[in-house]
Amino acid sequence: MLRRLSLAIAVAAAHAGLAWAQAPTGLSARTDLISVYQAAVANDADLAAARAQYRAVQEVVPQARAGLLPQLAVGAETGRTRTELEVNRSDQTVSRSGTLYQASLSQPLFRADRWFQLQAAEAISEQAALQYSAAEQALIQNSAQAYFAVLRAQDNLAASRAEEAAFQRQLDQANERFDVGLSDRTDVLEAQAGFDTARANRLIAERRVADAFQALYTLTNREYAALEGIDHALPVLAPVPNDASAWVDTAAQQNLRLLASNQAVNAAEETIRQRKAGHAPTLDAVASYSRGDNDNLGFTNSAINTQLGVRYTGDVEQSSIGLQLNIPLYSGGLTSSQVREAFHQLTQAEQERESLRRQVVESTRNLHRAVNTDVEQVQARRQSIISSRSALEATEIGYQVGTRNIVDVLDAQRRLFAAVRDYNNARYDYILDNLQLKQVAGTLSPADLTELASYLDPEYDPDSDFLPDDLPPIATDARLPQ
Repeated sequence: MLRRLSLAIAVAAAHAGLAWAQAPTGLSARTDLISVYQAAVANDADLAAARAQYRAVQEVVPQARAGLLPQLAVGAETGRTRTELEVNRSDQTVSRSGTLYQASLSQPLFRADRWFQLQAAEAISEQAALQYSAAEQALIQNSAQAYFAVLRAQDNLAASRAEEAAFQRQLDQANERFDVGLSDRTDVLEAQAGFDTARANRLIAERRVADAFQALYTLTNREYAALEGIDHALPVLAPVPNDASAWVDTAAQQNLRLLASNQAVNAAEETIRQRKAGHAPTLDAVASYSRGDNDNLGFTNSAINTQLGVRYTGDVEQSSIGLQLNIPLYSGGLTSSQVREAFHQLTQAEQERESLRRQVVESTRNLHRAVNTDVEQVQARRQSIISSRSALEATEIGYQVGTRNIVDVLDAQRRLFAAVRDYNNARYDYILDNLQLKQVAGTLSPADLTELASYLDPEYDPDSDFLPDDLPPIATDARLPQ
């Protein structure tokens, strides 16, 4: 999974520069989903931080392996020695200078604690790799979230503009009817209140569009003026397979955060073994070589003279090779305390894994239900638009003939545009819930964005396309500034 996602991320990043180079220099061009994702791969600060953390954690393996490899050291020492002697009641001073060269080699032969430390480091490294892969996968979801948040806000703004125009038309009609004596001042005031509310809602919708574009800039570090919209022909289908248990099984095997928690438990288990090995003996092969003045090597002139039968004041070479055995007997309770600490850390890792497993199961089942509900919601909200339109037309006719009042008309208009917003929200909820279901199951990849991108419309205009193509546009008779 890590290699597959990393390769996809790398390919996306490699194509990002080419895509930007071919894009128009102005901000008027519409940007598609894949371009936004490529920009996020290249510029997202959170992903860059996760990548740096992953690379830093990878170094624990060579650091742990170093404890099992030979250790070689060389050194040199130079100095001057001044000795004062009293010989036959007279003081004599002897000065000598010399240089000492040393080299030592140590090769661990039996170090159980270091071996288990290496095993723990490898588990930690694998955990970091899975966490980085999860960050890459989260970026796919975040890119889609930011992209469709803009489209959602734009469609809601288009609906708010159409609603404001419809209320403007109703206000104009109320004024005309009041001028000719067909209605009273109350109708005008009600229509004015409805228009003012619609205008306030449109201003909020405009702010939300700006906020959505700002979030997209935060993710990609690029400014966008327009995005390609999602076509209403996007298939709205139940998840495949439409079996929550199958999705839960997939999540248990492939959810990246859950796999990372498994490695955390493995690392904790190896750490316990490492701590317990603190009681075990250690065995090293050691070798050393020294060359220098005999004083620097710790030899006395008398000892040398006795052995050689001559006065020797020159350099000495010394070499040794052997085995070094160390048997720990008592360390003040340190090792036992470290074992208890590691055991509690293992319990913590196991409980955190269990908590995460339950969360993954819950999220998977909830998202599976959410996607199925979204499928029904899209169809129901679409039908609600048709019903609300018919109800509005009937209410307007009733108002014309005097069986309905202005409040009924305004309420019918509100219900119509609420149905439009609910329909578009259901569409985007379906898209994002589908992606999130794949993310929690561990199957989300850039290919899912590519599939969505095939339903993007470069000519999509929210002000005219926020309704399904097979539904007639909502008449407003008023043009508002864009």
